[in-house]
Amino acid sequence: MINKLSATVLYASTAIKNVAKLSILTACIAMLASCASSSVQKPSAAEVLATIKGSFAERGLAKLDRLDQTEIQKVCSESLSSGKEVPKATREKMEQAIYAAIPYPKDGNYTGDWKEGEKIAQNGRGLQFSDVAGVPNGANCYACHQLTPTEISFGNQGPSLMKYGTIRGVKDVTSKDSEAIVKYTWARIWNTHSVNLCSNMPRFGDAGILTEQQVKHVMALLLDPQSPVNK
Repeated sequence: MINKLSATVLYASTAIKNVAKLSILTACIAMLASCASSSVQKPSAAEVLATIKGSFAERGLAKLDRLDQTEIQKVCSESLSSGKEVPKATREKMEQAIYAAIPYPKDGNYTGDWKEGEKIAQNGRGLQFSDVAGVPNGANCYACHQLTPTEISFGNQGPSLMKYGTIRGVKDVTSKDSEAIVKYTWARIWNTHSVNLCSNMPRFGDAGILTEQQVKHVMALLLDPQSPVNK
């Protein structure tokens, strides 16, 4: 009986010691991990960009300069990574500066042919490694927007643009009454950052994706009363 009791006590004592050792070891590991994590420095923006560029290779029309950000994109990326919105005053100041620099048509004509605009909106080709240089790009508008009631394949990343001109009271794109919304729409297509600083919408004119004439065609698609968008 004594031997059994002694053995039990010895076993319990050994178990307690092992638990104590395990607790100390766990604490040491946690402390070392904490030291290691605190000593790791956050990579710089240049290092991140170099890593990203190192994982891509230029091919055809797809060049690595696409990974270079504008100052606006850098501000928005920093906002996204930090979880903090761009201060209102800063955002409005930057938007106003971009809006003021929008190049409007020198001939004063903001619209082209809505039929051509529909083709551009439907076309998702352009600037891909398999595309041929010199071939006009598409805008791929339907990838993000609903535009006409007859097209049932469209994305929803952006708002519906159905009846875009009708809702905004555009009856004649050349009239003084329509001037404000016409210029706003042009600015939005040319460089969306002018009205929404951190928008994901492509800068179709500013980035050279579409030509001025192509932008006019898309404008007609959105604003011409005869366009299917406004039916």
